[in-house]
Amino acid sequence: MRTSKKVIVSCAITGSIHTPTMSPHLPVTPERIGAEAIAAAEAGAAILHLHARKPEDGSPSQDPEHYKMFLPQVKQACNAVVNITTGGGLGMTLDQRLAAAMWAKPEIASMNMGSLNFNISGAAGKISEFRQPWEKPYLEMTKDFILSNTFAQIERGMTELSANGSKFEFECYEIGHLYNLAHFADRGLIQAPFFIQGVFGILGGLPAETAHLMHMRDTAERLFGDDYLFSCLGAGRHQMPFATMNAINGGHVRVGLEDSIYIAKGELAKSNADQVRKIIGILNELSIEVATPDEARALLGLKGADNVAF
Repeated sequence: MRTSKKVIVSCAITGSIHTPTMSPHLPVTPERIGAEAIAAAEAGAAILHLHARKPEDGSPSQDPEHYKMFLPQVKQACNAVVNITTGGGLGMTLDQRLAAAMWAKPEIASMNMGSLNFNISGAAGKISEFRQPWEKPYLEMTKDFILSNTFAQIERGMTELSANGSKFEFECYEIGHLYNLAHFADRGLIQAPFFIQGVFGILGGLPAETAHLMHMRDTAERLFGDDYLFSCLGAGRHQMPFATMNAINGGHVRVGLEDSIYIAKGELAKSNADQVRKIIGILNELSIEVATPDEARALLGLKGADNVAF
């Protein structure tokens, strides 16, 4: 693993998994998404992982017009690296998923490294009344849903986005996804260093257990040697413990309301910045330094904020 004395803190601002009913603090309008992103950067996040939503009802959107409502303000207000999703909203076509990143030409875009069952239907049973009509069916349909990331889809995303100079946050939900990444690296479609984001705790992927975290790290080490950086996220209540474990072992971390709407047991996080401050506080207590945005750019070999399209 490409080692650093400093940890890169990523913050995933809103995502497409949680719905407005789940938390009143989830940003869904462009104004709030932008403000939350800027505040997270001011709290110390070096990378901002961004989704957009439809302003009228908070449903997921990959329409570049919705990203245009907040990306320029984010860029003007802070120096953080912007990372645009290509996962989009569950059930979107590949054209829809790629549209925002193709327009924005960001420094980083996320890239899911394999298809998987992606089941968040259990959340629907915990809510008695939804604020928006799309929420309940959106959650319930995932009981019979496959998040599609075929080799052809991945290759297309890599090829088209690489042509714009974007690099990738490779989201790996299973050990096999690391081997998929190695396949594309061996073919020369992507260049080191590879920024791997281990994803734990989604039903259908690897559970959030320490043994799985260590196994994924060990496998990445065998496959990529010094050519990768390893970050991780733990969904829900696993967010802070997994981030802390990975940082202690020399890795990087991701927090944010996309991954967990809580700040502590039974306590909703009031903002993304609260989660950033909490993990940075933990890292400071452990004498682990946090990377600035420009230090993250250097570690990841990014093209720089002046070379994006927003």
